[in-house]
Amino acid sequence: MNKVFVDADAAVADICDAAILMVGGFGLNGIPENSIAALVRKGVKELTCISNNAGVDDFGLGLLLNTHQIKKMMSSYVGENGEFERQLLSGELAVDLIPQGTLATRIEMAGMGIPAFFTPAGYGTEIALGKEVREFDGKMYLMELALHADFALVKAWKGDHLGNLVFRKTTRNFSTSMAKAGKITIAEVEELVEPGAIDPDEVDVAGVYVHRIFQGKNYEKRIERKTLRINS
Repeated sequence: MNKVFVDADAAVADICDAAILMVGGFGLNGIPENSIAALVRKGVKELTCISNNAGVDDFGLGLLLNTHQIKKMMSSYVGENGEFERQLLSGELAVDLIPQGTLATRIEMAGMGIPAFFTPAGYGTEIALGKEVREFDGKMYLMELALHADFALVKAWKGDHLGNLVFRKTTRNFSTSMAKAGKITIAEVEELVEPGAIDPDEVDVAGVYVHRIFQGKNYEKRIERKTLRINS
């Protein structure tokens, strides 16, 4: 099976309207920039996006929000995006806010084939509405369902033609779990190498989870910086 695609446009060509996508990244770190740009060009719409955050106005998933291609966001952090806020308050965008640990675990459980788990996070809040509650050892827990997606879009540092992926440092974030949870996983990499060029001990995601891979280009790789004081 040939997993190598010529570029992002070819890799996402069959993503259709109303698809459910998992999109890797944390803040501005480890975002599949080429895949998102290809979706903007493709014009696919009514998407449900599962991602830790919604990017910023002109980067990451913010690009798909600007073109109104996202119908629903399932995220844990949605700050720093003015267009996201506008669409949410106007009722144009459905939003499911999920505690970050719960979001990560729901994705992990999908990759492990576990349909549900219990967590104390969110009990007694709006997050608990409509969810099964059980008591364990005197403490109340919510039942959360595993999250699945039609496609998982991730960005790694290096990959080989078999789909084995290597991430650098914090770019692993949600991507390693998402790669195992998508029905079809599309990986873009900064460096695409021949099989055998990656030490097996360095592999973060095994190729068995990756269905398509391509070498990306022109990465911005933006860095977030905290401003504590503006120098006069």
